[in-house]
Amino acid sequence: MTKKEVQQRVLQNGGPLDLDKFEWDENTKTFSSSEYYLVLDFSDVSYCTFDTSYNCIFDTGSDCTFKTSSNCTFNTGSDCTFDTSSDCTFNTSSNCIFDTSSDCTFNTGSNCIFNTSSDCTFNTGSNCTFDTSSDCTFNCKENCVVVRRDVYEVIELNGLGKIKLNNWGVNGYTRIEETKIKEADDKMEEAMTLLKEKGYKIIKE
Repeated sequence: MTKKEVQQRVLQNGGPLDLDKFEWDENTKTFSSSEYYLVLDFSDVSYCTFDTSYNCIFDTGSDCTFKTSSNCTFNTGSDCTFDTSSDCTFNTSSNCIFDTSSDCTFNTGSNCIFNTSSDCTFNTGSNCTFDTSSDCTFNCKENCVVVRRDVYEVIELNGLGKIKLNNWGVNGYTRIEETKIKEADDKMEEAMTLLKEKGYKIIKE
C-alpha cells in the first residue's frame, strides 16, 4: 500500500488523518504516529506494525505488532504481539503475546501469554499463561496458570471457574459471580460498537 492508500484507512475526528501526521514504511508495513484518537481499519491486512499514542482503535488481521499508549482497543486475528500501557481492551484470536500495564480487559483464544499488572480481566481459551499482580479476574478454560508476582504465588486455573485474585499482598483468590464477567463483556461490546460507528461506517462511505 502507498501512504495515500493507508491514509484512507486511518481516521481522526471523522476524516482521514493528514499525511504529515503519520509515517508509513511500505517495505516493512509499519505505521507510526504520535497522534491520538485514531481509528485504524486494517481488517484485511496482516503482518503490520503499529506505533501509536493513546485512545486508538485498531481492527487488523493476524501477525501484527502493536506498541501503543493507554486506552486503546484492539480487534485482531491470531499471533499478534502487544506492548501497551493501561486501560486497553483486547478482542483477539489465539497465540498472542501481551505485555501491558493495569486495568486491561482481554477476550482471547488459546495459547496466549500475558505479562500484565493489576486489576485486569481475562476471558480466554485454554493453555494460557498469566504473569500478573493483584485484583485480576479470570474466566479461562483448561490448562491455564497464573503466576502472581506481588506474593510469588502460582495458581492453576483448571476447574476453578470464575475467580478474582485477592488484594495486593494477600494470597489466594475468591470466586466471583456471573455479573462481574458480564461487566467485562459489556466493556468489550461498547468498544466494538464504537469501532463500527466511528470506523467502519465512515471508511465505507
